[in-house]
This record gives sequence, C-alpha cells and structure tokens, in this order.
Amino acid sequence: MKTSLFFLSAIAGASAFAPANQVSKSTQLDAAELDSLRGVGPETGGKAYDPFGVADMAPLDHLRKAELANGRSAMLATVGWVFPKIWAFPGGPISTTDPIKAHLEADNQWWAQFIVFCAVIEGIKLRGEMEGKSYTGEIDKEAVLDWTGRWAKMNDQQKEDMALKEIKNGRLAMMGWLGFVANYFIPGSCPVPPGF
Repeated sequence: MKTSLFFLSAIAGASAFAPANQVSKSTQLDAAELDSLRGVGPETGGKAYDPFGVADMAPLDHLRKAELANGRSAMLATVGWVFPKIWAFPGGPISTTDPIKAHLEADNQWWAQFIVFCAVIEGIKLRGEMEGKSYTGEIDKEAVLDWTGRWAKMNDQQKEDMALKEIKNGRLAMMGWLGFVANYFIPGSCPVPPGF
C-alpha cells in the first residue's frame, strides 16, 4: 500500500515540472455559446445546465473531456455494480458481490494493475490527441480508439447521433451510479431495485 501511494504521489508531483501555458485566455462564455453545445436538449430545458458556473472556471474543451471520461467510467461502474449481483464468478479472491466490500478485498497487485491499465488508456488518448485524432466525438476527426471500425464508416449525421447518445448515456450512468452509492450508504434514499 505504501508503495502504491509513493508511485501515485510521484506521478502527481511530476506535473509540477510541466511547462505552464503562457497564453492567458478568458474562459468566459456567453449563454448562446453554451446553449449550442452537444447535449443540450429537452431534458435540460433547451439550455445548458450549469448552476454553479463551472464553464467560467475552466476551458470548455477540458470540461467536455472530463464529462466524457467520467461518463464512460460511470457506464462501466454501473455495469460493474449490477453484473456481479446477477452472475458472480465462482471462486477467486473476492468472496462478496457487495461492490464496496469487494474494493476492500482486492489485493494490492490488482490495484497496481488497475493503475497501470488506466495510465495506458490515458497514454493512448494523449498520443491520439497529439496526432490530431479525437476521443470526444468530433465529427471531422478520426477517432483515437475505433475498436469496431464503425466510426470511420459513419456519415456525419450518424457520428453526431452517436456522440449525442454517448453524452446522454454517460450523464444517465453518472446519476445511476450515484443513486446506487447513495442507496448503499443511506438505504431507501433512492428508488433502486431491492438488492442493488
């Protein structure tokens, strides 16, 4: 555990030596620019939902990348929360289907593998972005990861539809996962099926 904390702190500390961006640019956006973003629709009242003014605090492309990364993680986390309760792997080092207890039962080597896996994925995304590719669903760019080869075969409208579905499903998964966690710690606080 101490070794993993050491490596995490070393990685975090390395960013202190990264060159600072010398361009001072305002992140202030007008309401029309926010309301024209992908993902604004009837479920948000046709306007961007930003009650805390986060769009004024960070570059918009960074916020969109963070939203997509968190949405993708939440989609996997939601499946990971539900799937073991339906079908559990027999045997193995984890003896529970309780997601929180399963995290505590995992060995340090599993956590190390998980951190390395995440670092590899982030490296692939960074390399693709440096090559001019996109992982945020930009229509005019090649996708960083196109496992099935479908993205390259889609027309612009199909790409736009797929990117919109990803944002909306990611937002739904973030809320669903938060509902599972809230219901875990405060039983009955969210309307989730029994046993979840």
